[in-house]
Amino acid sequence: MPTIQKLPVTIAILGFAFVAYRGAQFGAAQYVLASFIGLLGGIALYHASFGFTGAWRRIVTERRGVGLRAQVLLLGLTALFTLPMIAWMGAGGFYQPLGLALVAGSFLFGMGMQLGGGCGSGTLFTVGGGSTRMVITLTFFIIGSMFGVAHRGWWFDLPGFERVRMVQDFGILPALLITLALLAAIWFASVVIERRAHGSLEKGRATDNILTGPWSPWLGAIALAVVGIATMYVLNRPWGITQAFSVWGAKVAHGAGYPIDDITYWRVSERQVERSVFASTTSLMNFGIMLGALLASGLASRFAPVWRLTRMETATAVAGGLMMGFGARLSGGCNIGAYLGGVASGSLHAWVWAFFAFGGSSLVAYLRMPRPPAMAQPA
Repeated sequence: MPTIQKLPVTIAILGFAFVAYRGAQFGAAQYVLASFIGLLGGIALYHASFGFTGAWRRIVTERRGVGLRAQVLLLGLTALFTLPMIAWMGAGGFYQPLGLALVAGSFLFGMGMQLGGGCGSGTLFTVGGGSTRMVITLTFFIIGSMFGVAHRGWWFDLPGFERVRMVQDFGILPALLITLALLAAIWFASVVIERRAHGSLEKGRATDNILTGPWSPWLGAIALAVVGIATMYVLNRPWGITQAFSVWGAKVAHGAGYPIDDITYWRVSERQVERSVFASTTSLMNFGIMLGALLASGLASRFAPVWRLTRMETATAVAGGLMMGFGARLSGGCNIGAYLGGVASGSLHAWVWAFFAFGGSSLVAYLRMPRPPAMAQPA
């Protein structure tokens, strides 16, 4: 068992106590629970190294699909609980129109995932785990979100189709069957691709220790499904991440004197900027994720920030953050809010988002693949 790093563990515990206390001042038990759910999410994300970016890259560049199948498990388990909650308990969902904003935003987000080195959840847990490069990605993710908010009105005025809510439009049983059938197709496709390339399936890492990690991708998927289901139960909505980024950016801009009132989005959502970040359950969950990852890294004795970055690492972090922030605001979120949250809501936009985000991710992953050196031509 690794030696526990006391400093990051202490900071994480004290930080979480502060976040939970501040949340309790605005929403009592519900807000404290949101903070705790986020903490669990950060621990699970870190110990399982669970992300969408690496799994999507591996299926393209290595033809390995264990990470993709873990995502299917996460999505399927979450939907099995959240779709009935929407149908029978009146829980809310995330739904987006099917238009060019969704297509362009998700494709741009997918490209940014590979350049920035993480997705919405991946950025948060790696920042909490001590990645200085991802601090840059997160900073420019927030800046990109501000640009996205400023331009989203033009994009949403373009032609498109209405939202499709499968539970409400088709009924709970068809919604479940359609969702599970699509997930089964992804699972089967990953198996076929991997077997054709390697002849067998990669088993994936086993769980070593619950407290200190690492976890298997399957345990990570189950734990994150609990996070998604608990979020729906406690907050009456799916798990989301990136909407808070645009609020954080707007608060900084507003404090610096930037006239955000000129932006239609903030005229409608002015209260979000004026209120404390601790009055937002999304922000509380995000703080919980970062602190949970910090706690997990200290327990695993792996908190070791790298302070020197190459110019290329910095440039790709900046570009990836801007692209993800802008794309998330056009497409209604990231891999968590738009994809997981959309699937958990029975929204068709989630599948459109996943298709184009995977396309953008695959394009950049393919272009960045190392190429074998060219063979010398005989004289």
